[in-house]
Amino acid sequence: MAEIVLVRHGQTEWSLGGKHTSYTDIELTPDGERQAREIGERVADRAFAAVISSPRLRAVRTAELAGLDVTELDDDLAEWNYGRYEGITSAEIHENHDPKWSLWTDGAPGGEQPAQVGARVDRVIAKAAKLLDQGDVALVGHGHLLRVVGARWIGLGPDGGGLLKLDTATLSVLGHEHGARVIQQWNSGR
Repeated sequence: MAEIVLVRHGQTEWSLGGKHTSYTDIELTPDGERQAREIGERVADRAFAAVISSPRLRAVRTAELAGLDVTELDDDLAEWNYGRYEGITSAEIHENHDPKWSLWTDGAPGGEQPAQVGARVDRVIAKAAKLLDQGDVALVGHGHLLRVVGARWIGLGPDGGGLLKLDTATLSVLGHEHGARVIQQWNSGR
């Protein structure tokens, strides 16, 4: 049976510094561009029926450098909207705003709540699942959003994404075993 391949974009200056990046359009670093080309080498043996990407520059550029032909840009694959926490790190949030804050349970002030992100992800999964009878589907996106995709795929709530670490320029594979949705591979590095 066909699989869903999750592609997290390559490194940016903000991802390197641990800054929350959702709606700010940041370019890949030179290392991020190299990482994206390496993703292409790692998926070269796959023929994708569809490649759906976040519209953010870092995701689209990663797909392009990886040699993936994007068939659709989908706003539902954009990163979790961090609202007032855009551009700052978790350490800064804990020190200056809320020492007990967790994106996974509290959401982002002025941004999205976990249930809102879960609803977007459910739409993406439904779209991708319908395409699986045509072949593998690639979803090119962002760290927190793709972690929610992994969690929702196996029946967890959006907060389950907090249990799934996902580095830049990694691949993860979602599939089936005995009719059940499973994570076949997670956070496969460079």
